[in-house]
Amino acid sequence: MNEKTEELRDIFTDVTDGEETVTESQENTRGSLERDEQTDEERLENVITQMRERYEFETDLTNDELGEVAKAFYDDESDAAIADEVGVDAEEIFEARMSLHLIRDDDADEVDLTAIRGREEDDATLAEEYDVSEAQIRRYRRVAEAEDQSRTANDRYRDEFDSILADAELSEQMTTDVREDGLEDATEGMETDVDF
Repeated sequence: MNEKTEELRDIFTDVTDGEETVTESQENTRGSLERDEQTDEERLENVITQMRERYEFETDLTNDELGEVAKAFYDDESDAAIADEVGVDAEEIFEARMSLHLIRDDDADEVDLTAIRGREEDDATLAEEYDVSEAQIRRYRRVAEAEDQSRTANDRYRDEFDSILADAELSEQMTTDVREDGLEDATEGMETDVDF
């Protein structure tokens, strides 16, 4: 060590009360890019539990079944297909999706939700006005209600589902692509017709 380095070392040890090294414990803070210790299943369960505590769910499905609904939704399965898997009818799956704020683009494609949102008229009046059935009007009103709940929560729960389920699928796809590319690179130029 030269003189300047020794001088700096002495100042350092004086300032740190004689400690030779200074370390500070590190922890993941909010916004860290590192994944937390929870598995995707645990994170999914946590989001569903939070939603169930905040909103009145109109479904009798368990949290595990709701998790299956969410996964199937992200796999672009229809309500009928999800209903077959879970063992309930498609209307129950629709209600489960609305409870979880999982709205499809075509859930209310026949009517302008903004136009019916907050309307005081009964279902029969609106059904006649929009030339649809009363059941469809009830469905559209439920979609509007789910959208409102989601917006009130700043789409937080939908973002959580995206993070858990959409990102997991993307990550899995990227891993598969990297593995395939790596294997292709490793075998490039190798002769495959070899006689032993």
